[in-house]
Amino acid sequence: MEQSQNISKVNQTGRLENVMERYALVGAWLLVIVIFGILSPDNFLTTANFSTILGSQAVLVVLALGLLIPMTTGDFDLSVGSVLTLSTMIIAVLNVQHHVPIGWAIFVAVAAGILVGLINGAFVILFNIDPFIVTLGTGTIVNGIILWVSKSMTISGISDSLINFVVVKRFLGIPLEFYYGLALCVILWYVFEFTSVGRRLLFVGRNRNVSRLSGIRVNRIRWMSLVASGFISAVAGVLYAGTTGAADPTSGLSYLLPAFAAAFLGATSIVPGRFNPWGSFIAVYFLVTGITGLTILGIQTFVQNLFYGGALVLAVTFSQLVKRRQEQRAKAKA
Repeated sequence: MEQSQNISKVNQTGRLENVMERYALVGAWLLVIVIFGILSPDNFLTTANFSTILGSQAVLVVLALGLLIPMTTGDFDLSVGSVLTLSTMIIAVLNVQHHVPIGWAIFVAVAAGILVGLINGAFVILFNIDPFIVTLGTGTIVNGIILWVSKSMTISGISDSLINFVVVKRFLGIPLEFYYGLALCVILWYVFEFTSVGRRLLFVGRNRNVSRLSGIRVNRIRWMSLVASGFISAVAGVLYAGTTGAADPTSGLSYLLPAFAAAFLGATSIVPGRFNPWGSFIAVYFLVTGITGLTILGIQTFVQNLFYGGALVLAVTFSQLVKRRQEQRAKAKA
């Protein structure tokens, strides 16, 4: 009887620790809101401020979600920031300089992102080159193409119809771009959790040799994950074009570090030890809420780099600790 009670207490403690792990980031986000709400209630706790926080980060949310797909298979795509910029610049050049209808400009921009993903996958799979090296190289090439096409100039004047459907039109006081990021998060969550494609992505990331022996086409999965990353990065570029109404030849590079920080930080939450959409979604808004609060308090803008850089280092550290703890639990159960 006493032994069964001890086992029950251990199980309850384990469940409590699991819940705390899963929702620690949510708790930290709420704590940050409370702290800045106390320090600056008149400026921070306003509808306009929260509308800005939620509505201004759709580009980062989409880019971070795009990163999750190849990262789940164990690959890194460092070209996503460049693809974002390429997509934005294609829209600006076609729509502003050549008067191409915005719908066709978006189509070409997204197709370009898919093409970059196909090229990345070709070098990684066909020539067995580390994706870190491949995507770093292709991203640099894409940056050169952007500078060449744009003549290193910012191009403004993108069609109002795109801007309207991204930032002007609102639902519940929040720009529609927030809901686009939320919709993508829901779609990826469903794919990862309830489809065979999501299961295969996870299996490939955990052990490629075992996955290959189990009949999973590992190379195809990895290739398509890089294509999906290119596609979603291009969509992020479309949202950026709609947010700013212009294309800056270096704009996307500033999103690369925050996107990785959100992806790794998200892996410590909701589904600890695994890259997951909801974790990344929450991580983006946790980071942005902290930066916004510090800015309202008068902290200089350099804090953004410190915040994102520190978050990336800590997120990678925490994700490794979570992974080790899970491995220890698995050994203990065995």
